[in-house]
Amino acid sequence: MLMTIDPALRYNSAPEYEKEPLMAYLKQLSWGIALLFVGCSSELARGAEPPSDLCSLLPSAVVSKTLRYAYDSPKKNVAPRPFRNTNEGTDCKYGSGLRLLLFRVYVDPSPSESADLFAKLKSYLGEGSTTVSGVGDEAYLDKDHGLHVRKGKVRYFLDGEGTPKQKTDLATGIAGQL
Repeated sequence: MLMTIDPALRYNSAPEYEKEPLMAYLKQLSWGIALLFVGCSSELARGAEPPSDLCSLLPSAVVSKTLRYAYDSPKKNVAPRPFRNTNEGTDCKYGSGLRLLLFRVYVDPSPSESADLFAKLKSYLGEGSTTVSGVGDEAYLDKDHGLHVRKGKVRYFLDGEGTPKQKTDLATGIAGQL
């Protein structure tokens, strides 16, 4: 005796009328995943935005540990514009008795404007400077041992207490947050 099997039952699959909504759903899902990847990758490429409290980039506990002396919380002031039509910055002054560390930071509109300003300032302040590698996008130690760093659209300066190595360690920690 020969058995015949209905072709619709031969394969264990959904009928044609059920496949169309499933395919439409999978197509929408794949587009959603693609947009998610594009959004995430552009966010990563842009880099982290600096915090609203720029002094938080350098906590006093880190300053105290690195410089091996107890420092108070920073006193925050407005830093002067380096040139007309540029942004004001933030001065964070860490004190402990007669010891003082200045962390001055500026946030520029874009990385290219920051690079241009950094180069312009280096032409004024960089005479006798030493290039420092491995910190931010570019960095140098001026003749008075102040450390100037640029990372993305942020420029910052460390001056006062600390050896060049200690300032470089602090600057590396700051750059890692940007």
